[in-house]
Amino acid sequence: MAKAYWIARVDVHNMDGYKEYIAQNGAVFKKFDAKFLVRGGKYEAREGSSRSRNVVLEFKDYETAIACYNSPEYARLVALRSPHSECDLLIIEGYDGQQP
Repeated sequence: MAKAYWIARVDVHNMDGYKEYIAQNGAVFKKFDAKFLVRGGKYEAREGSSRSRNVVLEFKDYETAIACYNSPEYARLVALRSPHSECDLLIIEGYDGQQP
């Protein structure tokens, strides 16, 4: 079964307010067995547009990734995050087929 990922690109315009989202999101992601693969870090935007912060979370499958986003717990976090940032978030199913 293919894993799934959240790919988030975020511009934070009030880091003090955003810190509360960071402090509280771990418990929600743990409930859905999510694993941070990227959480900030250095990057180079080689093509297209970018945002200042990038995050990739791994989930055991697509259904779990969707369930996490749709959960009341995460909805509360979105309400915490939204006044302090702009976010593009993509939920995508991974590939587990044969490699070329």
